[in-house]
Amino acid sequence: MRLLSKIFSNTRKPEGFFGRMMVNGMNSGSHARMAEWGLSFVNINESANVLDIGCGGGANIARLLARCPKGMVKGIDHSPVSVRKSTRVNARAISDGRCIVMEGSASALPFADSEFNLVTAFETVYFWPKIEDCFRGIHRVLKDGGHFVIVNEDDGLTGNNDKWEKLIEGMHTYTPDELRAHITAAGFSDITVNCDEQHHWLCVIATK
Repeated sequence: MRLLSKIFSNTRKPEGFFGRMMVNGMNSGSHARMAEWGLSFVNINESANVLDIGCGGGANIARLLARCPKGMVKGIDHSPVSVRKSTRVNARAISDGRCIVMEGSASALPFADSEFNLVTAFETVYFWPKIEDCFRGIHRVLKDGGHFVIVNEDDGLTGNNDKWEKLIEGMHTYTPDELRAHITAAGFSDITVNCDEQHHWLCVIATK
């Protein structure tokens, strides 16, 4: 049980050998399919300025770059392992000046007010402390009319919540209603919830 907990704790903050394995896995399989599903609900302007929080293995940064070929995508993650992997995956775009990847936290975003057209969070809000404060920070860095997109692999309705939350310290699997309440409290409006009932995937889109 301790070994499993050590391995799966790397979903929260990848570190060391197991962390490197985890970020590699984040770029493929069901994670990739879920990310494409979530992005299918989002219209991204070709010149958009985008932030991906909890950028993990960097594959979602690459997807976002492909959707805004004249724009800029920034990625932030509190794991140095994730930052290194995302940097390697997106090395060409970084060299071209279209991408920046940095170490940092969702709870203290180091960006200017009204900087982004779109902020994304794939498989990461489970682990954010004081989630409404994090959402207020995202509201701050979004332009008026900008969108905040959450894509989760688990909608909190599968009955597996307790198992994963006991295994991974600091994890909470949010239901659609919980996320809607926290997002509303942070000042967002026009919240849309999309669910894949077969996989229990969840995509929430909120507008500033």
